[in-house]
Amino acid sequence: MQTLLIILIVLAAGATLFVLVKGVIGMAQGRDITGQRSQELMRKRVMFQALAIILVILLLVFAGTGGK
Repeated sequence: MQTLLIILIVLAAGATLFVLVKGVIGMAQGRDITGQRSQELMRKRVMFQALAIILVILLLVFAGTGGK
C-alpha cells in the first residue's frame, strides 16, 4: 500500500509541476489577454497540490500504523 501511495504522490507532484511550467510559459508568451487560461491552469495546479498533500497524509497515517 505504501509503495502505491508513493507512486501516486510522485505522479501528483509531476502533474503539479507540468501545469505550473505550462502556466509560466503561457504567461511569458503573453497570448492570454483575459487571463482566463491562467486562472484555469492555476485551479488545476491547486487541485493537484491538494491531491499530493492528501496522499502524503495518507502515507504518513499508514506508516504510523505499520501499514495495517
